Amino acid sequence: MTLPDPRSLSAALAPYQRPDPRRSLWELAATVIPLIALWASLYLSVARGWWWGLLLVPPAALFLVRLFMIQHDCGHQAFFPTRGLNTWVGRLAGVLTMTPYEYWRRTHAVHHATSGNLDRRGLGAIELLTVAEYRALPWPRRLAYRLYRHPVTLLGLGPTYMFVLQHRLPIGVMREGWAWRSVLGNNLGLLALAAPLIALLGVRTFLIAHLPVVILAATIGVWLFYVQHQFEETYWSRNAAWDRDRAALAGSSHLKLPQPFAWWTAYIGAHHVHHAAPRIPFYRLPEAVRREPALAAAPVLGLRDAFASLRLALWDEASERLVGFRQASAAAPARQSERAPQGA
Repeated sequence: MTLPDPRSLSAALAPYQRPDPRRSLWELAATVIPLIALWASLYLSVARGWWWGLLLVPPAALFLVRLFMIQHDCGHQAFFPTRGLNTWVGRLAGVLTMTPYEYWRRTHAVHHATSGNLDRRGLGAIELLTVAEYRALPWPRRLAYRLYRHPVTLLGLGPTYMFVLQHRLPIGVMREGWAWRSVLGNNLGLLALAAPLIALLGVRTFLIAHLPVVILAATIGVWLFYVQHQFEETYWSRNAAWDRDRAALAGSSHLKLPQPFAWWTAYIGAHHVHHAAPRIPFYRLPEAVRREPALAAAPVLGLRDAFASLRLALWDEASERLVGFRQASAAAPARQSERAPQGA
């Protein structure tokens, strides 16, 4: 892949990094008002036994995904011009998304600083092993990794665990006071939201009306995060050769979603642009893609490609691509025969 000069790309993207406060407020209102209306209608329907109301779960979840993307932009100081406004909108959004704002913001910053770096894998990313690392593991740990990378875990159990349980504690930074303050503040916000709803409508109604929306939104969000970095010809490199700009444009996909899903997901499919310039507000990403031809160098994925990438689980350093478990197993005998002396 031929990448544009980093300095010229940085200069080209600089004008897009200025948020428009009026546009941001409009996007916030266009997200929060429908979300509250859908969620209120869902609560009312469940409370009255109108089970057709569960049809409101998918659209409510999509608006919750969009709110999470606004929280995400706030974390990058990209949604409003001032840090204070970004912080408080992010914190309040975090109550509905069940995501502690400061805790998530800092761990997500680690992801941006280390994306594609094989020697700095860890906090803020989906676990990935190389083929050699996987083969070196004892069989119980290989089995555990296979279970972890299975779609049922990644898109079924994983999102629920992350947003409902893991975010209740500052996992990974347990010794940091700021992390505890962020998580406990978010927990108190959740309690302030849930307590009156439970007192008014009961625990059963709360669980049926609230959790499915959160879980479906979490599943969509994790899937989006996964496919934007876990595709066959993505970018991973050892620290000595790692390049931030290459990681941004070659290691982040341009996931082309049809409308209205591109709008619902806040155009995060243009993930290569986001990694190249994280302070671009989401509503300016399509403009950047349309007007900057240098961004066309990024890998393009469609929906079929995105779902197909779920079978990929290991980074093959020899071929520099993600492979599945079967591909890794099939390649092992061939490589061993290549290394065998002639006439053996």
